Amino acid sequence: MSENEISRRRLLGAAGAAGATGLVLGAAGGAAGYAAASGDAPTALTTVGSTGVAFYGEHQAGITTPLQSCGHLITFDLAPGAGRREAAALMRRWSTLAGELMAGRPTGDGDTGVALDAGPSSLTVTFGFGRTFFDRTKLTARRPAELDPLPDFSADQLDAKRSNGDLWVQIGADDALVAFHALRAIQKAAGDAARPRWQMNGFNRSPGATGKPMTTRNLMGQIDGTGNPKPDEPDFTERIFVPSKTQHAWMAHGSYAVVRRIRMLLDDWERLSLKQQELVIGRRKSDGAPLTGGSELTEPALDEAGPDGKLVIPGNAHSRISAPEQNGGAAMLRRPFSYHDGIGPDGTPDAGLLFVCWQADPLRGFVPVQRKLDRGDALSPFVRHEASGLFAVPGGAGKGEYVGQGLLEA
Repeated sequence: MSENEISRRRLLGAAGAAGATGLVLGAAGGAAGYAAASGDAPTALTTVGSTGVAFYGEHQAGITTPLQSCGHLITFDLAPGAGRREAAALMRRWSTLAGELMAGRPTGDGDTGVALDAGPSSLTVTFGFGRTFFDRTKLTARRPAELDPLPDFSADQLDAKRSNGDLWVQIGADDALVAFHALRAIQKAAGDAARPRWQMNGFNRSPGATGKPMTTRNLMGQIDGTGNPKPDEPDFTERIFVPSKTQHAWMAHGSYAVVRRIRMLLDDWERLSLKQQELVIGRRKSDGAPLTGGSELTEPALDEAGPDGKLVIPGNAHSRISAPEQNGGAAMLRRPFSYHDGIGPDGTPDAGLLFVCWQADPLRGFVPVQRKLDRGDALSPFVRHEASGLFAVPGGAGKGEYVGQGLLEA
């Protein structure tokens, strides 16, 4: 074991006892940063750095893991001539690497040193297979029907060069350097087997930035994620994860990820008054509560009318149209990142949402909801879908195994 690894493990061990204090240490992070900037000695590793997520398990990490503050989405295409054998070797390399990275350990002689001073910082690395992966590996007989292409939607203006891909990797962490370190390691480990197709970089609110735990806001300023299914709901697992008894056993305990790059037309949105914005969404901007009253978690009274006889939550409000009860119970676990890629040639911000949603079956999750939104969502004039992908994300790997082993070695 190297001196650096010993030092990092001591830091992690010392910080482990601090993890139980949660918000107290999280809130102290800002003060610690100020003291360091003032010339005082830096403080020990905080809860943000010390929090780790296990790589090995029934499900892959990065699905039900709490949202992290930094994220990278990247796809690869297998190199010409690479097939099933090369794909298996690559997935073994990547899985071993992800296990080390998520444990906060250096990755060997080729480690860049970018994350040497940090703990795991809730790093997760998640792997998925696109539809074309099965053609290139001659495994089309084992391709699930759930990977059939998504239908076209009227709001789509998709860039084929930034859509789909053979292999998809989702990286999330609560420290930007830790996330970049993982991204660079994954890219290097691809070697000659696969080539990057597209990459998107995102962010969320940092832990400890608010006085109490809160649902994150998107770049429109809206609280985003209130209606997500909760793990303690009795049907959560069957909605989000593929059952153990399934036609394609290699997908047991896995999930399907729909990825969409949704540009927000922020200049147009910000011209609306606060009241207009709230009518588009159907919720108060201040606290995310439905326009019919209560708190963020209050069920909206969709039938309630105001003194003028009109519905308090308009018929085309985004929150109404996307609600599971308005879509035959269709539900998906939304786990997005915001993005900002600078200012476009026309002077408008290239910013929005890297939408990632998880479900046991996209035809019962994403598709029916998006079809309904496509037909009359009040939010549609203010967003543009510019890239899309659908990926089969196998269940987690056990110790000594790699993600996708059941597919590639059967």
